[in-house]
Amino acid sequence: MIGLIGAMEMEISGLVACMEQTQTESVSGILFYIGTIEGMPCVVAKCGAGKVNAAICAEAMILKYAPEAVINLGVAGGVGAEVKIGDAVIADAVVQHDLDTTALGEERGFISGLDTVYLKPDSLLNRALQEAAETVYPARVHVGVIATGDQFIAGGDALHAIAQAFHAQACEMEGGSIGHVCAMNQVPFAVFRAISDQADHHADLDFPQFAREASARSSRLICTFLKNWKNA
Repeated sequence: MIGLIGAMEMEISGLVACMEQTQTESVSGILFYIGTIEGMPCVVAKCGAGKVNAAICAEAMILKYAPEAVINLGVAGGVGAEVKIGDAVIADAVVQHDLDTTALGEERGFISGLDTVYLKPDSLLNRALQEAAETVYPARVHVGVIATGDQFIAGGDALHAIAQAFHAQACEMEGGSIGHVCAMNQVPFAVFRAISDQADHHADLDFPQFAREASARSSRLICTFLKNWKNA
């Protein structure tokens, strides 16, 4: 079984529409959809925006359904200089840009207990996602750091600070905390994002315009990934 988590209804609706033999169950106030997509057993959930919601969802999913891997999907703001609206970013590391204990002499983003800043997604999942992405996002797939924090970034000093501190390609509000939960539970994970805005001063205008289209393409990529993963 593969676990799939998105923050918003538009990020999971395409997957739920493709699901067969669907059952639903509420755990910790989160509705989980259990069934098959492209013949692959899956559990899909909308976690809601932000790190705490994402962590609660990931923990409940892992403890209740024991997925072999968890993939966080959805939309994000592009931070990297070459990342444009309509592109895709697959994380080769996730960070929590708003986790800050530098006053104690630690690096920004340092996760106590795991004792690292950068959490690494599973290499096999990433390779399969990249192969699927090439059919949906020809020549527009980036691999790099995705930064997570409890803010919708819309330019200014926050954008520059994230780009400079972590060399991030995208920023969003869930992937780093889902990666944190998966790492604590030793569950392989991956984070994929379709770029809906460029996290700049136009982000509040670009996001509503492009987010739905980006979410639809994200769902197509995941369906392609699941078909390939089942047949691998």
